[in-house]
Amino acid sequence: MCGAFLFSGNWCLEYRTSPQKGVSLNLSKTILGDFELFTIETGDIKLDGGAMFGVVPKTLWSRGIEPDEKNRIAMTMRCLLIKSNATGKVYLIDNGVGTKFNEKMMDIYQIDFSEKTLESSLKTQGFSFEDITDIIFTHLHFDHCGGTTFFDEHGELDYAFPNAIYHINNRHWETAINPNAREQASFLKENIEPLKNSSNVNLVDDGIEYEPGLSTIIANGHTLGQQLPKIDADGKSLIFVADLLPTHVHLPLPWVMGYDMRPIKTLDEKKTFLDQVVKEHWYLFLEHDLEKEIISVGHDGRKYYVKESLTLSDL
Repeated sequence: MCGAFLFSGNWCLEYRTSPQKGVSLNLSKTILGDFELFTIETGDIKLDGGAMFGVVPKTLWSRGIEPDEKNRIAMTMRCLLIKSNATGKVYLIDNGVGTKFNEKMMDIYQIDFSEKTLESSLKTQGFSFEDITDIIFTHLHFDHCGGTTFFDEHGELDYAFPNAIYHINNRHWETAINPNAREQASFLKENIEPLKNSSNVNLVDDGIEYEPGLSTIIANGHTLGQQLPKIDADGKSLIFVADLLPTHVHLPLPWVMGYDMRPIKTLDEKKTFLDQVVKEHWYLFLEHDLEKEIISVGHDGRKYYVKESLTLSDL
């Protein structure tokens, strides 16, 4: 990534492009079939706990995630890099919030790059921005696609991944460029406009198979056309669950985010999805859970629960 400063208007803010001195990134990786999988940590974020759990009382959800003095809960923005030895493609699923926020927004969301950045994670795992051939966006809310672009040393927007094709569900794309009033704040102009101006956008249908062993599951409750990449190899299935299940604390069916556009739809989708997860013994890769990277799920006849907590290296 070019530059070491974040520009906004007539001011600039120095930001970290690598962890603090003395901090070592501990990133996991594994091989499943023809796929090499790498955890990419892009930074931490805090969001309002009430919004993250909707109608669930704070006395309940705070037992699983403790809020700060402003009622915000600590989360992360964890992405997944997939190197296909069959096709030579290098896929990145989502890319975090990016570095374009001004000082006020950095404070509101408590964006923390002190230990994790997109750039440092890629470097630690042996990759560069230029190596990425394909970016699969689960959806285009700002904490999932902000790393696509950055402000260069002249304060101009530039693309961080010069060789990448951007894969976006076609129904979600229509939602992002023509958002409703409630969801509009999640689709930031500085994220969406560069994609509109790019010839590298590839609009895909529901349930696309990017290549054998890499397909998608569609969930529409959080936002229309959210695509959840699914890797099937070596008799195992790993699903990048994005905002269908932001954290393991969201396992109870009614624990649905206030951010979801269609909460009843999310409720139905979660039940269908989790029933299949339990039946088929799928592993879930969690994008926003600060503590747990991958979980397997069980059901005791009454509720879903975390059966195992793992990393990619444990698969």
